Amino acid sequence: MTLGYLMNTYPITSTTFIRREIRAHETAGHPVTRFAIRPWDGTLVDPADHQEQSQTTYLLARGIKGLVAPFLREAIRNPIRLVRAIGTATRLAMMAQTKRLYNFAYLLESVHLKQMATTQGITHLHAHFSTNAAAVAMLSHLLGGPTYSFTVHGPDELPDLATSGIALKLRHAQFVAAITQYCRTTILDAAGAADAAKVHVVHCGLDLADFPAKTGTDPAQSNEIVCVGRLCWQKAQTTLVAALAQIKDTHPDLRLTLIGDGDTRPQIEALIDENGLHDRITLAGWGTNAQVRDALSHARAMVLPSLAEGLPIVIMEAMALNRPVISTRIAGIPELLDATCGWIIAPDDVQPLTDALADCAAAPADRLRAMGAEGRARVTARHDQTQTAAELRALIGQGG
Repeated sequence: MTLGYLMNTYPITSTTFIRREIRAHETAGHPVTRFAIRPWDGTLVDPADHQEQSQTTYLLARGIKGLVAPFLREAIRNPIRLVRAIGTATRLAMMAQTKRLYNFAYLLESVHLKQMATTQGITHLHAHFSTNAAAVAMLSHLLGGPTYSFTVHGPDELPDLATSGIALKLRHAQFVAAITQYCRTTILDAAGAADAAKVHVVHCGLDLADFPAKTGTDPAQSNEIVCVGRLCWQKAQTTLVAALAQIKDTHPDLRLTLIGDGDTRPQIEALIDENGLHDRITLAGWGTNAQVRDALSHARAMVLPSLAEGLPIVIMEAMALNRPVISTRIAGIPELLDATCGWIIAPDDVQPLTDALADCAAAPADRLRAMGAEGRARVTARHDQTQTAAELRALIGQGG
């Protein structure tokens, strides 16, 4: 097996799980050739992401015009398969509700990818996310390129699975990995049961060597709550600020650090001003992986009051560091988090979040430690990256 990975935009600050997965394959002796459609236009913070960027081949490195010559070569050398791929791209365009012409750009990209993969002897491509990367991998395969599989995450993918052609992508794929049982069920609801045997739950994971069990501060000795994630409506940090405002007088020692940045920063800053929380809330901006680990390892708990998620990696990271977690009862989160390792609450409601923060602030040391130990045990059992990467390779080797 000669393995390639395909992403839409890679690397970005929120896809460390892909980098870890690739590194787990390589540590096990399976080199991975990295492809992405385009580089991220944001600022990379972590040195490991800079290294990944330097190892990634970008299909649009020369723009759309740079894809014309490969397409003409394919038309001359491989006309029958190209006609088949054009037909499939047309079907994808007809299913799409918006941006239908994008599917013909995916066709151009797939030709370039197929030619590079063939030259480099790649026998299988694994894509992350079911959107354009999966479409490009499928079209490349229909052109005679390598077999392919892809991982479905959510939440942005899941509402539009049917119109993004999930049934077609699944039909031609060797297999599909769903990161949670919730995700698998949603895929089958959209695609139908005909290819249900191809859809497997393969969790995302952590390199547990980066998360020693005994590290940092005893959670009971900390008054710091840490939230990690892009500042956006989906992560609902505004609700978190409102909740802290409600208990600022009853729990005057409780502090909050927000790691990340994004569109809702001005709203968050306005709420901090309005509630006089400047000395209680720190807006830290994006941090490196090491900085995030350090912040979590000195926290009382990690909080993520999201409205839309798959199964956040940062929840796994906090649990691996023996931290209790406060998060919401959505998507795949209840498959990992319950009352034995934290607080799981209704989304988009200030009061349950306020109550959970207050309960966390008042929790005795033995309860916090027990929650942390249970979280660590669950991540070790279910989300060890060495094991989950091996599960992917086994599916590739078995033909799904």
